Amino acid sequence: MANGKKVKSRKKIIWIVVGSIFILIIFRVAFCGKKIPGITVQTEKAARRDITQLVSATGIINPAYQVVITPEVTGEIVELPVKEGDRVKKNQLLIRIKPDSYIAQRDRAKANLESALATLGMRKIEKDYIESNFKRTEQLYREGVSNKQELDRVQSDLASSLAQLEAQKAFVQQAQATLKESNESLNKTALYAPMDGTVSKLNVELGERVLGSGFSQGTDLMTVADLSKMEAIVDVDENDVVLISIGDTAKVELDAFKNITYKGLVTQIANSAKTTGAGTQQEVVNFAIKITLNDFNAQVRPGMSCNTDIEVETKNNVLAIPIQSVTARSEEEPREEQAAAGGESNFGKVSKKKQSKPKEVVFVMDKDTVAMKEVKIGISDNEFIEVISGLKEGDQVVSGPYRAISSELQDKGKVKLEVKPKNGKKKNSN
Repeated sequence: MANGKKVKSRKKIIWIVVGSIFILIIFRVAFCGKKIPGITVQTEKAARRDITQLVSATGIINPAYQVVITPEVTGEIVELPVKEGDRVKKNQLLIRIKPDSYIAQRDRAKANLESALATLGMRKIEKDYIESNFKRTEQLYREGVSNKQELDRVQSDLASSLAQLEAQKAFVQQAQATLKESNESLNKTALYAPMDGTVSKLNVELGERVLGSGFSQGTDLMTVADLSKMEAIVDVDENDVVLISIGDTAKVELDAFKNITYKGLVTQIANSAKTTGAGTQQEVVNFAIKITLNDFNAQVRPGMSCNTDIEVETKNNVLAIPIQSVTARSEEEPREEQAAAGGESNFGKVSKKKQSKPKEVVFVMDKDTVAMKEVKIGISDNEFIEVISGLKEGDQVVSGPYRAISSELQDKGKVKLEVKPKNGKKKNSN
């Protein structure tokens, strides 16, 4: 009886085990046998577009014409009839420096010149007297009345008088030059506007003492600018400056005026570079580009920061795709290296992989997979890039996400397309 119960118990356990295994098989088929979904991607068709290549740069706004006023003489400012922001006309008085010492120098130089001229007159009278005396002595010598010694003495006096006369003429020229220099220094105590414009910057006040440029760089008094003509001065990287030409159009946006774009033309490209951080990892080489603004707000002021997009090339009706669709991939090529340096036999060789030169590729949809295709690209704007070869119009290329394009996608890899229903929410297609 006991043995019969044991047999029934064993059969029951066996059926429970068999049933559990059967349930596990059904679960595996139902849930685990399903295909693993591919990478979710977004796509866009290759289509014909007009593309304008842009070079972006930042800089500041400055007047096209401005003059920094510095004095050539030293002294105290006794007149300052203008203030910052005033409009001035050409030859209008801007600053007068105290002229007293320069007037005294002028008067002294004038007196020295008058003295030199008086002495010159005396030297001429002396020369005329000695010259007539020499002629008379020479006549007497011919008549035998005077001797040779007397003639030589008078001739020597005449030569000395001529030399003194020439020296005095040089003194007169020197005095004239000194007087001219003194007059110029006196005239420089008054500074006038070099052009019609606006006092855009004023650095001094009435009564302040300034230094002339004859002693040092000179005091920066003020800046007069023509605010009717403004330009953007931007720094362009050395790799992009070769794309820019004189006359290229540009769009300029100022940080101070949101949603306003000004148009301009490239008028000057620097020949010399501006290098910062030379010899370090942060070394940057830029070239200054001047862009003249065609039309601008009257409130635009010198020194405002700006962002520019310079249109360097335009191509019409070219095959284009989203710029993020293009990525660089390199193929790994196997290579064999000796495990020990200098070995000649095949023994000890190990297989390694070397990276080939990266090539530009895109991923094209092929049903539920993608095909990696190498492409040759051309110019680009902020959104699209020209495809010269490797694609045809209508090809559906992967346009996102970035991580998938840059690293996750592989040739013939499984993908699923992300679609947007009418309500705007993203939905994955099966």
